[in-house]
Amino acid sequence: MATKGEPLDPKGLIFEAYRIEGITQPECRTIFLDWALSLPDATSHAAAIAHLLDRYGPGHDDHPMTQVLREGRDGMATPRRRGGWRGRSRAH
Repeated sequence: MATKGEPLDPKGLIFEAYRIEGITQPECRTIFLDWALSLPDATSHAAAIAHLLDRYGPGHDDHPMTQVLREGRDGMATPRRRGGWRGRSRAH
């Protein structure tokens, strides 16, 4: 397992989540959101998630954080409808 404070997890949030015994999926979602908001703007979230899954996922398939990271990865791969004027169909 990785160490606390690596470049794609500078606060060690994901690292610590894997160390918390009995952590729940809602708690992992909160940690994930904090982690995602703390990444520098130039960082690719999709690449960072893939890296974290490669780093922490093996041997932790049933861990709630692994499930949350997978949800984040899969959610980013599936574009969603935008709201506002961009989401409305327009007459040609």
